[in-house]
Amino acid sequence: MNDTAAPDAHHVADQLIKDILDGRYQPGDFIPKELEICRHFGLSRNVVRRHLGALVNGGIIERISGYGSRVREFSQWHILDPAVTDWITRFAGPHLEIQREILSFRLTVEPWVAMMAASSATARDLVAMEEAFEGMRHHHLDEDTTQHDHCDVSFHVAIYYATHNIVWSQLSHVLRPSIHLLVSHSNTRTLDPAHSLQSHRRLMDAIRMRQSDEAYHAAVSVLENTARALNVDIHTASVPAHMPINIATDR
Repeated sequence: MNDTAAPDAHHVADQLIKDILDGRYQPGDFIPKELEICRHFGLSRNVVRRHLGALVNGGIIERISGYGSRVREFSQWHILDPAVTDWITRFAGPHLEIQREILSFRLTVEPWVAMMAASSATARDLVAMEEAFEGMRHHHLDEDTTQHDHCDVSFHVAIYYATHNIVWSQLSHVLRPSIHLLVSHSNTRTLDPAHSLQSHRRLMDAIRMRQSDEAYHAAVSVLENTARALNVDIHTASVPAHMPINIATDR
C-alpha cells in the first residue's frame, strides 16, 4: 500500500482500489493481509473486513481461504455496480483497458439509443438536449473543462431519457459515472474541440428531425471521435452498417 495513505476507515477501500488501478496490484496478485492493513490504517479487524467486503461485493477481489484476498481480472468486476463505477471514475485515470471496455459498450448500444430517441423524443426531451448542447458550446474553449464535461454528460443522458424506455432511462443513471470518465479525459485531449461540438450538433439535429438512420450514424461518429481523442483502438465491425427496415424507418 501507498505509505501516504491517511489512517481513516473511509480510505481503506479507496486506497486499495487506487493501488489496483495504478497497477501496484495486478490481477492474480494478493493484496496485503488483513492484519497488515489494520496496522497500516490503525483500524480494527472488523472495520477492515467491512471495507474488504465492499471490494468483494464489487467483484474486484476474491477471498481465498488460508491465503488472503486476490485481485480478480477486470472482466470479472461488477462494472455496472454504482460503487465500482464511482471508484473507476475517481481513480482510474487514463486506464486504457477500462476506457476501451466502456467505449466498446457505448459503441454497441448508444447508436441504437439515439435511433430510438429520434422516434420517441418529445419537445421537453429536445429542450434538455439543446440546453446541454448550449452549455457545451458556451464552455467548449474553457481551460477548465468541468462545466463543459457536466453539460456533455447531461447531453448523452438526455438522449437515453428521450427513448422513453424505463430500462434505458434507469441504465443512464448507472452509466453516468462511466460516461463522465470518458468525457473528462477526451475533452482535455481532443485536438479539435469545434469538430467534437459539431458532431454533437449533428446528433442532436438528427434526433430533432426524427431521422433515425442519421441519428444512429451520428452517435457512432461522436464515439469514434472520443476514441481518437483517447487514442483507444475500437473495432467497429460489430456495429451494423445498416438498420433493420422496420426499426430504422423514420417516423
